Amino acid sequence: MGAIVSLPFQIVGTWIASCCGSMFFSLISKSFSSIGSSFSTRLSYAFLFLINTILSWVMLTDFAKGKLEKISRFQCIAEDCGLVAVHRINFALGLLHIILATMLVGVNSTANPRSKIQNNFWAPKILLWIIFVIVSFLIPDKFFIGWSTYVSVFCGALFLFVGLILLVDFAHEWAETCIEHVENEDEYSGVWKTILVSGTSIMYLGTLVMIVLMFVFFCNDGCSMNKTSAAINLVLTVLITFLSLNRTIQEYNPNCGLAQAAIVSVYCTYLTLSAFASEPDDKLCNPLIRSKGTRTASVVLGAIFTFVAIAYTTTRAAANSAFNGGNGGGAIAINYDDPVDTEPIVTSQPSARNEMRLQAIREAVAVGTLPESALHDQSWLYDDADEEDEERVTTKYNYALFHVIFFLATQWVAVLLTMNVNQSDFGDFVPVGRTYFYSWVKIVSAWICYMIYGWSLIAPVLMPERFGF
Repeated sequence: MGAIVSLPFQIVGTWIASCCGSMFFSLISKSFSSIGSSFSTRLSYAFLFLINTILSWVMLTDFAKGKLEKISRFQCIAEDCGLVAVHRINFALGLLHIILATMLVGVNSTANPRSKIQNNFWAPKILLWIIFVIVSFLIPDKFFIGWSTYVSVFCGALFLFVGLILLVDFAHEWAETCIEHVENEDEYSGVWKTILVSGTSIMYLGTLVMIVLMFVFFCNDGCSMNKTSAAINLVLTVLITFLSLNRTIQEYNPNCGLAQAAIVSVYCTYLTLSAFASEPDDKLCNPLIRSKGTRTASVVLGAIFTFVAIAYTTTRAAANSAFNGGNGGGAIAINYDDPVDTEPIVTSQPSARNEMRLQAIREAVAVGTLPESALHDQSWLYDDADEEDEERVTTKYNYALFHVIFFLATQWVAVLLTMNVNQSDFGDFVPVGRTYFYSWVKIVSAWICYMIYGWSLIAPVLMPERFGF
């Protein structure tokens, strides 16, 4: 009877939340429209993900678990209510992203009417998310026990793997960008050289400092896990540095060097140190959590940093060439690598206006009024009337893949918040990631990252035909 009486209020509350949410995300999109519609859209989805994650975190508080225990129609105890609620909420957002991914398969430009599903219609999407959250609480607990065991753990691990590939790709991309600008020998070459050298030095210095901190503060007697992990991290750091300087490897990887190795080393060493700081203190191996005065602040800041980092990784990955092989596709494909003629070959028929522009550029290059590099500039593809639409020819990222990665992220958050949670000494809020499970996840992730980077160096030597040598 109470549920029937409260139903009108729930509907009104859902409608208000949907309207407010739509206004909020529309405001984000408009506020960043000058930066680019693709960026503002991704930022909006990141905010939705962050809100969903914080809501999941709140479900683990004593207050929320008590309320869930009272209203639960499945008679769960307080602790189980909170853990299952986390999976319910992330299942709801994950389901929304899976639906959006299915609807956006094959969308390569905003000329496709389905692109509006990605960039507009925030009110229906927010409303659908709220409906999914409500419906998820009507699903029996047994479903989410199986879901968390067989789906969430696997998808969460896959999301971490995506993040590691993204890091290695970024390391190569950053170093190659700096080297390219240095080799141009223009007025900014000195600046780029300074960035490259100083950045590499600072990262190696940071790696050394963190290694010292690990051995001094976290490798006491009885801390065998920390000692072994710290030693392996040190060995792997030296190994990838040696590989990056190896002459044979540099012959097949002309741009490889200390810059990429420095990025991987500082990140993996940070992961290992963070793993030590995340473990419980039952063996007196984590002195950071013994300070009562900074405990609450470290828990809250650590949680927020974790959520923001996940949101960034999610939005960055879908736009990265390591995952979609380009920028998502486009309406016009151009081949600039014709071995006979230096002019670009348009493999799809352009519009009449673009054809005239292309012919004018060719004539200008032929008479010498424009440099040959003008043939590689696709700005002539754009119409002035469409300046506000930066994806009118090709999307900046793969829409479907974008939502698949977000789905993986929701499952990782669910695992992160519920796996081996121990709340005994931390008050109302659960410390995000303060478990041995999460510590080992970070340590193993660091090892895998070293392996991925090492393979990126060795693979061209072992399979030169696959890499153009």
